[in-house]
Amino acid sequence: MRTPPASHPSRGEGLPLPGLLALAMAGFITILTEALPAGLLPQIGADLAVSEAVAGQFVTVYAAGSLLAAIPVTAATRPLRRRPLLIAAIAGFAVANTVTTLSGSYALTLAARAVAGISAGLLWALLAGYAARMVPEAARGRAIAVAMAGTPLALSIGIPAGTFLGALIGWRACFGLVTGLSGILIVWVLAALPDPPGQAAGRGLPLSRVASMAGIRPVLAATLTFVLAHTILYTYIAPFLDAAGLGARTDRVLLVFGAASVLGLGIVGLLVDRRLRTLTLLSTALFGLSALGLALGGGAALLIAAVAAWGLAFGGAATLFQTALSRSAGEEADVAQAMLVTTWNLAIAGGGLVGGLLLERVGAQGLPPALMILLVPSFLVVLRARHHGFPPAAPPSPLEGA
Repeated sequence: MRTPPASHPSRGEGLPLPGLLALAMAGFITILTEALPAGLLPQIGADLAVSEAVAGQFVTVYAAGSLLAAIPVTAATRPLRRRPLLIAAIAGFAVANTVTTLSGSYALTLAARAVAGISAGLLWALLAGYAARMVPEAARGRAIAVAMAGTPLALSIGIPAGTFLGALIGWRACFGLVTGLSGILIVWVLAALPDPPGQAAGRGLPLSRVASMAGIRPVLAATLTFVLAHTILYTYIAPFLDAAGLGARTDRVLLVFGAASVLGLGIVGLLVDRRLRTLTLLSTALFGLSALGLALGGGAALLIAAVAAWGLAFGGAATLFQTALSRSAGEEADVAQAMLVTTWNLAIAGGGLVGGLLLERVGAQGLPPALMILLVPSFLVVLRARHHGFPPAAPPSPLEGA
């Protein structure tokens, strides 16, 4: 159901930043909950008396919960009002991280991570549609960009800070802090976000109809190959840098990636409503060029420049794909976003698998060529989807004819 035009800010009011920043904080907490164990595996394994590889399943189970739950949970909750549903997802993180903080049982903590993953699947499906409902059509891309700002900030600041704090106060206290942030966010959501209705009973299209809507499949296909390429490199960046002689500088290289990602998101946020197609093509091409630079080698300066280009290309990718999907899906945006969440997590799982196989059989030098191979179909899909999915111009705002 569309939000009535009166609920949108007028053209002179700008974006509703308090509400959009609350959504960004939700994304920040989601990424923090997902990736924090990666920097704390030695402590977690020692405390729970398991190996680091077994402790690493905290990330796997989280991703599995998100992957399996995103579409069915989002489809089942379509009639519900959006704000209570968002609060329920945030509360899921609070509960899961509280259990993680207090539990001495590996099995119980693993179950809590699955709950967190289910909450993430629902939250990611809600985020873009929620932001889009808060503004006129012509500002939806910028609104989604602000709502997605929590992702690069979590990767570039939150995870390194959490790893640093883990060494000071312990890994359990870090998850306790995330629980505290979740409680603050619930109050923020109640104060700053509107409460749009869900879809009226019987109005939602079947999942198969949503998937067959014009533009949906090209966006999902481009997302799959782009994120698969990113995950292959990001998951195995440490052995790649080690093979390039920069293993001791992994943290600084990732900081370059994170800073460039924030810059990329800022650029996309400014231009996405007018240049969605152009930005998506440029991001994909820039990612391909960065992969070529990584494949060629040529010293530390070229490699770091290639990583910066990769971060610049990736920073706004989620905003680009979510904006394209939101435009294509219309009133079915939340279910379509759930399909994007599922596709994204499939790419993450596939990237870990494919990258691992390449690392074992070819070596780290085999990673960049694989990226280039994957980015060619991604670019071609976007290039061909000029009528549906990635059109040259944004559709006219429904308010313009009012």
